[in-house]
Amino acid sequence: MSSVPLRVALNDGHFIPILGFGTTVPNKVPKDELIKATKIAIDAGFRHFDSAYLYGIEEEAGQAIRSKIADGTVKREDIFYTSKLWSTFHRPELVRSCLEASLKKAQLDYVDLYIIHFPMALQPSDELFPRDEHGNLLVDLVNLCDTWEAMEKCKDAGLAKSIGVSNFNRRQLEIILNKPGLKYKPVCNQVECHIYLNQSKMLEYCKSKDIALVAYCTLGSSRDPLWVDQSSPVLLDDPVLCTMAKKYKQTPALVAIRYLLQRGIVTLAKSFKEKRIKEMMQVFEFQLTSEDMKVLDGLNKNLRYNSADYFNGHPNHPFTDEY
Repeated sequence: MSSVPLRVALNDGHFIPILGFGTTVPNKVPKDELIKATKIAIDAGFRHFDSAYLYGIEEEAGQAIRSKIADGTVKREDIFYTSKLWSTFHRPELVRSCLEASLKKAQLDYVDLYIIHFPMALQPSDELFPRDEHGNLLVDLVNLCDTWEAMEKCKDAGLAKSIGVSNFNRRQLEIILNKPGLKYKPVCNQVECHIYLNQSKMLEYCKSKDIALVAYCTLGSSRDPLWVDQSSPVLLDDPVLCTMAKKYKQTPALVAIRYLLQRGIVTLAKSFKEKRIKEMMQVFEFQLTSEDMKVLDGLNKNLRYNSADYFNGHPNHPFTDEY
């Protein structure tokens, strides 16, 4: 029935499952809920888990994955695990230490994908967002190409099977792609992408360079007041989306995810509710018509839920460019 492949080929020969489970935990949710949700996700059929140093939950994510390996549900090679380099580790001599810290927390020998979380370096610090006494962000100016060379070394060392980037605009991607002596191209660019921000230009560009587009915030975000404008529209309440969901006898969330999958986008989604997690696998059981895909294309508003305001003033802020 489904015309969507379960895996997408990466430009280095590895494969990434097209549907992934996100592991960010909103402040109001206890961390141990993630252990439970991740185990349910594995039992439901998820094999791709997206994490990051920033999230502070790699211990819990790793614990859940290891427990499902221990009980025989999956083998390590069945799981595709992503982690991300945080901005205070962009200096080339620090890159590997960030990855090693993530591996130690998750108690894994390697990650399947390691990506630069943001193209914006911050000064090395124990704080995630180091600031001076006036509250100004302590920016570090590190050449992206130098950081990328250190990422390539992590791949060569076997600590990461594949390497990529996240939240890069076209110009920043080209800095790496045009780097003299480039050994490995980024396999992906992970960006915010949903019906209100459909990233059509970035998708077209990435496809032309054989770079996979990976989507986060696919259902609009968890609306955490720390980083989401509370006056922004609730994506899953969109009337067009809700009408279409009734037509297909699916939830608005499943239609929103299916829209991305049919465009060839690797899609991350998450829930802490068992029913919703299991339901997500039904996304492979129906298909949107080309007419309905065009209707959903028309909902684009170039609306960002995550505008990375916490990096405001950084000279490498990626969202000032068109894409």
